Amino acid sequence: MRIALLDPPNFTAPYDHSLASALARRGHDVHLLTSPYLFGEALEAHGYRRHETFLPLSGRVLRRAPRSRLRRLVKGAEYVPSVWSSQRRLRSLAPDVVHVQWLGSPRFDVRWLGRLAARYPTLLTAHDVLPRRARNAEAWGRALGLVDRVVVHSERAVETLAEAGVARRRLTRIPHAVFEAPPGYRPTEPGGTMLLFFGLIRGYKGLDVLLRALPSIPEARLVVAGDPLEPAEPLVRLAEELGVAERVEWRLRFIADDEARGLFEDAALAVLPYRRLDSSGVLATALGLGRPAVVTDVGSLGGIVREYGAGRVVPPEDAAAFAAACRELLSDTDALAAAARGARAARDALTWDAAAAEHERVYGEVLAERA
Repeated sequence: MRIALLDPPNFTAPYDHSLASALARRGHDVHLLTSPYLFGEALEAHGYRRHETFLPLSGRVLRRAPRSRLRRLVKGAEYVPSVWSSQRRLRSLAPDVVHVQWLGSPRFDVRWLGRLAARYPTLLTAHDVLPRRARNAEAWGRALGLVDRVVVHSERAVETLAEAGVARRRLTRIPHAVFEAPPGYRPTEPGGTMLLFFGLIRGYKGLDVLLRALPSIPEARLVVAGDPLEPAEPLVRLAEELGVAERVEWRLRFIADDEARGLFEDAALAVLPYRRLDSSGVLATALGLGRPAVVTDVGSLGGIVREYGAGRVVPPEDAAAFAAACRELLSDTDALAAAARGARAARDALTWDAAAAEHERVYGEVLAERA
Protein backbone atom coordinates (compact mmCIF):
# COMPACT_ATOMS: atom_id res chain seq x y z
CA MET A 1 0.00 0.00 0.00
CA ARG A 2 1.30 3.46 -0.84
CA ILE A 3 0.56 5.80 2.06
CA ALA A 4 0.99 9.58 2.13
CA LEU A 5 1.19 11.18 5.57
CA LEU A 6 0.71 14.96 5.64
CA ASP A 7 1.83 17.30 8.42
CA PRO A 8 1.98 20.72 6.72
CA PRO A 9 3.14 22.73 9.79
CA ASN A 10 5.38 19.90 11.08
CA PHE A 11 3.75 20.17 14.50
CA THR A 12 4.52 16.60 15.59
CA ALA A 13 7.75 15.55 13.91
CA PRO A 14 8.53 12.68 16.36
CA TYR A 15 5.01 11.27 15.96
CA ASP A 16 5.14 11.51 12.16
CA HIS A 17 8.57 9.87 12.06
CA SER A 18 7.59 7.05 14.41
CA LEU A 19 4.35 6.23 12.58
CA ALA A 20 5.96 6.42 9.12
CA SER A 21 8.82 4.17 10.22
CA ALA A 22 6.47 1.60 11.75
CA LEU A 23 4.25 1.51 8.65
CA ALA A 24 7.34 1.08 6.47
CA ARG A 25 8.45 -1.85 8.63
CA ARG A 26 5.14 -3.49 7.78
CA GLY A 27 6.06 -3.36 4.10
CA HIS A 28 4.21 -0.21 3.01
CA ASP A 29 5.54 2.48 0.69
CA VAL A 30 5.30 5.53 2.97
CA HIS A 31 5.82 9.18 2.06
CA LEU A 32 5.73 12.04 4.57
CA LEU A 33 4.86 15.47 3.12
CA THR A 34 5.74 18.18 5.61
CA SER A 35 7.65 21.42 6.15
CA PRO A 36 11.28 21.82 7.29
CA TYR A 37 11.92 21.07 10.95
CA LEU A 38 12.74 24.28 12.80
CA PHE A 39 14.38 22.92 15.94
CA GLY A 40 17.65 21.08 15.41
CA GLU A 41 18.18 18.42 12.78
CA ALA A 42 15.26 16.47 11.36
CA LEU A 43 15.07 12.82 12.37
CA GLU A 44 16.64 10.51 9.79
CA ALA A 45 13.93 8.82 7.74
CA HIS A 46 13.92 5.05 8.27
CA GLY A 47 12.27 3.13 5.46
CA TYR A 48 10.10 6.02 4.28
CA ARG A 49 10.57 9.16 2.17
CA ARG A 50 10.32 12.70 3.52
CA HIS A 51 9.24 15.49 1.14
CA GLU A 52 9.54 19.05 2.47
CA THR A 53 6.97 20.50 0.10
CA PHE A 54 5.14 22.74 2.57
CA LEU A 55 6.51 26.19 3.52
CA PRO A 56 10.06 25.45 2.27
CA LEU A 57 11.34 29.04 2.14
CA SER A 58 10.36 30.23 5.62
CA GLY A 59 11.38 26.86 7.04
CA ARG A 60 14.90 26.85 5.60
CA VAL A 61 15.90 30.51 5.36
CA LEU A 62 14.41 31.65 8.67
CA ARG A 63 14.85 28.52 10.77
CA ARG A 64 17.05 30.42 13.25
CA ALA A 65 14.13 32.75 13.99
CA PRO A 66 11.14 30.37 14.04
CA ARG A 67 8.82 32.83 15.81
CA SER A 68 9.86 36.05 14.14
CA ARG A 69 7.28 38.31 12.54
CA LEU A 70 9.20 38.13 9.26
CA ARG A 71 8.82 34.36 9.19
CA ARG A 72 5.05 34.67 9.66
CA LEU A 73 4.91 37.10 6.74
CA VAL A 74 6.97 34.78 4.52
CA LYS A 75 4.79 31.83 5.53
CA GLY A 76 1.70 33.73 4.44
CA ALA A 77 3.24 34.59 1.09
CA GLU A 78 4.38 31.06 0.31
CA TYR A 79 1.34 29.21 1.70
CA VAL A 80 -0.62 28.88 -1.56
CA PRO A 81 2.40 27.99 -3.75
CA SER A 82 3.48 25.34 -1.25
CA VAL A 83 -0.01 23.84 -1.25
CA TRP A 84 0.10 23.64 -5.04
CA SER A 85 3.55 22.04 -4.91
CA SER A 86 2.34 19.47 -2.38
CA GLN A 87 -0.68 18.61 -4.50
CA ARG A 88 1.55 18.10 -7.54
CA ARG A 89 3.77 15.80 -5.49
CA LEU A 90 0.74 13.81 -4.36
CA ARG A 91 -0.45 13.40 -7.94
CA SER A 92 2.95 12.06 -8.93
CA LEU A 93 2.98 9.67 -5.96
CA ALA A 94 -0.59 8.45 -6.61
CA PRO A 95 -1.10 7.21 -3.03
CA ASP A 96 -3.69 4.59 -2.13
CA VAL A 97 -4.55 6.52 1.02
CA VAL A 98 -3.77 9.98 2.43
CA HIS A 99 -3.56 10.54 6.17
CA VAL A 100 -3.46 14.17 7.35
CA GLN A 101 -1.90 14.63 10.79
CA TRP A 102 -2.39 18.36 11.33
CA LEU A 103 -4.16 21.35 9.85
CA GLY A 104 -2.06 24.35 10.82
CA SER A 105 -4.69 26.88 9.66
CA PRO A 106 -8.07 25.13 9.37
CA ARG A 107 -9.80 28.22 7.90
CA PHE A 108 -7.54 27.98 4.86
CA ASP A 109 -6.55 24.30 4.91
CA VAL A 110 -10.14 23.11 4.61
CA ARG A 111 -10.14 24.25 0.97
CA TRP A 112 -7.34 21.97 -0.18
CA LEU A 113 -8.50 19.21 2.19
CA GLY A 114 -11.82 19.10 0.33
CA ARG A 115 -10.06 18.62 -3.00
CA LEU A 116 -7.83 15.97 -1.44
CA ALA A 117 -10.74 13.99 0.01
CA ALA A 118 -12.56 14.07 -3.33
CA ARG A 119 -9.56 12.46 -5.06
CA TYR A 120 -8.13 10.04 -2.45
CA PRO A 121 -9.33 7.96 0.49
CA THR A 122 -8.47 10.41 3.28
CA LEU A 123 -8.09 10.28 7.07
CA LEU A 124 -7.47 13.04 9.60
CA THR A 125 -5.99 12.55 13.05
CA ALA A 126 -7.52 14.92 15.61
CA HIS A 127 -4.53 15.25 17.91
CA ASP A 128 -6.41 18.22 19.36
CA VAL A 129 -10.07 17.22 19.39
CA LEU A 130 -11.30 20.81 19.39
CA PRO A 131 -9.45 23.79 17.90
CA ARG A 132 -7.56 26.03 20.28
CA ARG A 133 -8.84 29.21 18.60
CA ALA A 134 -12.56 29.92 18.35
CA ARG A 135 -12.12 31.42 14.89
CA ASN A 136 -11.17 27.96 13.58
CA ALA A 137 -14.19 26.12 15.02
CA GLU A 138 -16.43 26.27 11.95
CA ALA A 139 -13.66 25.26 9.54
CA TRP A 140 -12.57 22.43 11.86
CA GLY A 141 -16.11 21.07 11.88
CA ARG A 142 -16.18 21.17 8.08
CA ALA A 143 -12.82 19.39 7.91
CA LEU A 144 -14.07 16.56 10.13
CA GLY A 145 -16.99 16.09 7.77
CA LEU A 146 -14.86 15.89 4.63
CA VAL A 147 -12.68 12.89 5.45
CA ASP A 148 -13.45 9.18 5.44
CA ARG A 149 -12.18 8.60 8.98
CA VAL A 150 -11.21 10.71 11.99
CA VAL A 151 -8.53 9.11 14.18
CA VAL A 152 -8.44 10.07 17.87
CA HIS A 153 -6.42 8.85 20.83
CA SER A 154 -9.01 8.43 23.59
CA GLU A 155 -12.54 7.23 24.23
CA ARG A 156 -13.26 10.67 25.65
CA ALA A 157 -12.37 12.16 22.27
CA VAL A 158 -14.74 9.72 20.56
CA GLU A 159 -17.57 10.88 22.82
CA THR A 160 -16.72 14.55 22.36
CA LEU A 161 -16.78 14.37 18.57
CA ALA A 162 -19.85 12.12 18.51
CA GLU A 163 -21.68 14.73 20.60
CA ALA A 164 -20.48 17.37 18.13
CA GLY A 165 -22.19 15.47 15.30
CA VAL A 166 -19.45 13.27 13.80
CA ALA A 167 -20.90 9.84 13.01
CA ARG A 168 -19.45 7.17 15.29
CA ARG A 169 -18.76 4.86 12.36
CA ARG A 170 -16.31 7.49 11.09
CA LEU A 171 -14.43 7.73 14.40
CA THR A 172 -11.53 5.41 15.20
CA ARG A 173 -9.56 5.36 18.45
CA ILE A 174 -5.88 4.45 18.18
CA PRO A 175 -3.93 5.11 21.40
CA HIS A 176 -0.88 7.35 21.19
CA ALA A 177 2.14 5.05 21.24
CA VAL A 178 5.06 5.82 23.51
CA PHE A 179 8.23 7.30 22.07
CA GLU A 180 10.87 4.63 21.98
CA ALA A 181 14.14 5.02 23.84
CA PRO A 182 17.40 4.31 21.96
CA PRO A 183 18.17 0.62 21.31
CA GLY A 184 19.49 -1.09 24.41
CA TYR A 185 18.19 1.59 26.76
CA ARG A 186 17.27 0.32 30.23
CA PRO A 187 15.24 2.65 32.44
CA THR A 188 16.72 3.46 35.82
CA GLU A 189 14.58 3.26 38.93
CA PRO A 190 13.13 6.69 39.77
CA GLY A 191 14.23 8.29 42.99
CA GLY A 192 15.01 11.60 44.61
CA THR A 193 12.65 14.57 44.74
CA MET A 194 12.86 16.14 41.28
CA LEU A 195 9.65 16.94 39.42
CA LEU A 196 9.97 17.54 35.67
CA PHE A 197 7.63 19.81 33.72
CA PHE A 198 8.73 19.30 30.11
CA GLY A 199 7.69 20.64 26.73
CA LEU A 200 6.34 23.78 25.14
CA ILE A 201 5.10 26.23 27.75
CA ARG A 202 1.53 27.38 27.06
CA GLY A 203 -1.30 28.50 29.28
CA TYR A 204 -3.42 25.39 28.80
CA LYS A 205 -0.63 23.26 30.26
CA GLY A 206 -1.33 24.58 33.76
CA LEU A 207 2.19 25.42 34.92
CA ASP A 208 0.68 28.09 37.17
CA VAL A 209 -1.38 25.38 38.90
CA LEU A 210 1.78 23.35 39.47
CA LEU A 211 3.58 26.35 40.95
CA ARG A 212 0.66 26.89 43.35
CA ALA A 213 0.94 23.24 44.39
CA LEU A 214 4.69 23.48 45.05
CA PRO A 215 4.49 25.12 48.52
CA SER A 216 2.58 22.01 49.66
CA ILE A 217 5.35 19.72 48.35
CA PRO A 218 8.19 21.07 50.50
CA GLU A 219 10.53 18.18 49.71
CA ALA A 220 10.36 18.69 45.93
CA ARG A 221 12.37 20.70 43.48
CA LEU A 222 10.93 21.50 40.06
CA VAL A 223 12.68 21.69 36.71
CA VAL A 224 10.76 23.53 34.00
CA ALA A 225 12.31 22.65 30.65
CA GLY A 226 10.83 23.84 27.39
CA ASP A 227 10.38 26.57 24.85
CA PRO A 228 7.92 29.26 26.01
CA LEU A 229 5.33 29.94 23.30
CA GLU A 230 3.76 32.44 25.68
CA PRO A 231 5.57 34.87 28.01
CA ALA A 232 7.14 33.07 30.97
CA GLU A 233 7.80 36.18 33.06
CA PRO A 234 4.41 36.02 34.87
CA LEU A 235 5.20 32.43 35.87
CA VAL A 236 8.63 33.37 37.17
CA ARG A 237 7.06 36.19 39.22
CA LEU A 238 4.42 33.79 40.55
CA ALA A 239 7.14 31.43 41.80
CA GLU A 240 8.76 34.36 43.60
CA GLU A 241 5.45 35.49 45.14
CA LEU A 242 4.77 31.94 46.37
CA GLY A 243 8.20 31.71 47.96
CA VAL A 244 9.30 28.72 45.86
CA ALA A 245 11.66 30.44 43.41
CA GLU A 246 14.74 28.82 44.95
CA ARG A 247 13.26 25.37 44.27
CA VAL A 248 12.47 26.03 40.60
CA GLU A 249 15.04 25.67 37.81
CA TRP A 250 14.03 27.31 34.53
CA ARG A 251 15.40 25.98 31.23
CA LEU A 252 13.38 28.16 28.88
CA ARG A 253 14.59 27.01 25.48
CA PHE A 254 14.39 24.16 23.03
CA ILE A 255 15.69 20.98 24.68
CA ALA A 256 17.55 18.53 22.45
CA ASP A 257 16.94 14.78 22.75
CA ASP A 258 20.06 13.89 24.71
CA GLU A 259 19.45 16.61 27.29
CA ALA A 260 15.79 15.66 27.52
CA ARG A 261 16.66 12.03 28.17
CA GLY A 262 19.00 13.08 30.97
CA LEU A 263 16.29 15.21 32.56
CA PHE A 264 13.79 12.35 32.57
CA GLU A 265 16.40 10.01 34.02
CA ASP A 266 17.06 12.47 36.87
CA ALA A 267 13.37 13.02 37.59
CA ALA A 268 11.35 11.10 40.13
CA LEU A 269 8.13 12.10 38.35
CA ALA A 270 6.99 13.75 35.15
CA VAL A 271 4.24 16.25 36.00
CA LEU A 272 1.48 17.22 33.57
CA PRO A 273 -1.00 19.62 35.23
CA TYR A 274 -2.80 20.28 31.95
CA ARG A 275 -6.11 22.10 31.72
CA ARG A 276 -7.02 20.45 28.43
CA LEU A 277 -5.44 18.22 25.80
CA ASP A 278 -6.35 14.96 24.12
CA SER A 279 -2.93 13.32 23.93
CA SER A 280 0.56 14.24 25.02
CA GLY A 281 3.93 13.61 23.47
CA VAL A 282 5.42 14.49 26.86
CA LEU A 283 3.60 11.58 28.52
CA ALA A 284 4.61 9.33 25.61
CA THR A 285 8.23 10.36 26.17
CA ALA A 286 8.07 9.82 29.94
CA LEU A 287 6.55 6.34 29.61
CA GLY A 288 9.01 5.41 26.87
CA LEU A 289 11.82 6.20 29.31
CA GLY A 290 10.13 4.30 32.13
CA ARG A 291 9.19 7.38 34.16
CA PRO A 292 5.90 7.52 36.09
CA ALA A 293 3.76 10.64 35.96
CA VAL A 294 1.23 12.70 37.85
CA VAL A 295 -1.34 13.94 35.33
CA THR A 296 -4.68 15.68 35.26
CA ASP A 297 -7.72 13.79 34.04
CA VAL A 298 -7.96 15.35 30.58
CA GLY A 299 -8.08 13.66 27.19
CA SER A 300 -6.28 10.32 27.12
CA LEU A 301 -3.80 11.18 29.88
CA GLY A 302 -5.79 9.94 32.85
CA GLY A 303 -6.99 6.80 31.08
CA ILE A 304 -3.46 5.68 30.15
CA VAL A 305 -1.99 6.34 33.60
CA ARG A 306 -4.90 4.55 35.31
CA GLU A 307 -4.90 1.58 32.93
CA TYR A 308 -1.24 0.80 33.51
CA GLY A 309 -0.88 2.12 37.06
CA ALA A 310 1.83 4.47 35.81
CA GLY A 311 1.38 7.20 38.42
CA ARG A 312 -1.51 9.27 39.76
CA VAL A 313 -4.47 11.07 38.18
CA VAL A 314 -6.07 14.20 39.67
CA PRO A 315 -8.75 16.69 38.54
CA PRO A 316 -7.58 19.65 36.45
CA GLU A 317 -7.15 23.03 38.17
CA ASP A 318 -6.82 21.36 41.60
CA ALA A 319 -3.47 22.42 43.06
CA ALA A 320 -4.15 20.73 46.42
CA ALA A 321 -4.92 17.36 44.78
CA PHE A 322 -1.86 17.66 42.56
CA ALA A 323 0.34 18.38 45.55
CA ALA A 324 -1.09 15.42 47.51
CA ALA A 325 -0.44 13.02 44.62
CA CYS A 326 3.17 14.18 44.28
CA ARG A 327 3.77 13.98 48.05
CA GLU A 328 2.43 10.43 48.15
CA LEU A 329 4.76 9.15 45.45
CA LEU A 330 7.80 11.08 46.62
CA SER A 331 7.43 9.89 50.21
CA ASP A 332 6.48 6.24 49.56
CA THR A 333 9.24 4.30 47.82
CA ASP A 334 6.99 1.27 47.29
CA ALA A 335 4.30 3.39 45.62
CA LEU A 336 6.89 5.08 43.39
CA ALA A 337 8.39 1.71 42.41
CA ALA A 338 4.92 0.37 41.55
CA ALA A 339 4.24 3.43 39.39
CA ALA A 340 7.55 2.88 37.61
CA ARG A 341 6.52 -0.73 36.88
CA GLY A 342 3.29 0.64 35.43
CA ALA A 343 5.25 3.02 33.21
CA ARG A 344 7.32 0.12 31.89
CA ALA A 345 4.14 -1.91 31.27
CA ALA A 346 2.73 0.97 29.22
CA ARG A 347 6.00 1.17 27.30
CA ASP A 348 5.78 -2.54 26.45
CA ALA A 349 2.13 -2.34 25.35
CA LEU A 350 1.83 0.99 23.54
CA THR A 351 4.28 0.29 20.74
CA TRP A 352 4.46 1.90 17.32
CA ASP A 353 4.22 -1.51 15.68
CA ALA A 354 0.87 -2.03 17.39
CA ALA A 355 -0.26 1.46 16.37
CA ALA A 356 0.84 0.84 12.77
CA ALA A 357 -1.14 -2.41 12.65
CA GLU A 358 -4.26 -0.52 13.75
CA HIS A 359 -3.68 2.18 11.15
CA GLU A 360 -3.22 -0.49 8.49
CA ARG A 361 -6.55 -2.08 9.48
CA VAL A 362 -8.38 1.26 9.23
CA TYR A 363 -6.76 2.09 5.90
CA GLY A 364 -8.02 -1.24 4.57
CA GLU A 365 -11.56 -0.46 5.74
CA VAL A 366 -11.51 2.95 4.05
CA LEU A 367 -10.20 1.50 0.79
CA ALA A 368 -12.89 -1.16 0.81
CA GLU A 369 -15.60 1.44 1.39
CA ARG A 370 -14.31 3.65 -1.42
CA ALA A 371 -14.17 0.68 -3.76
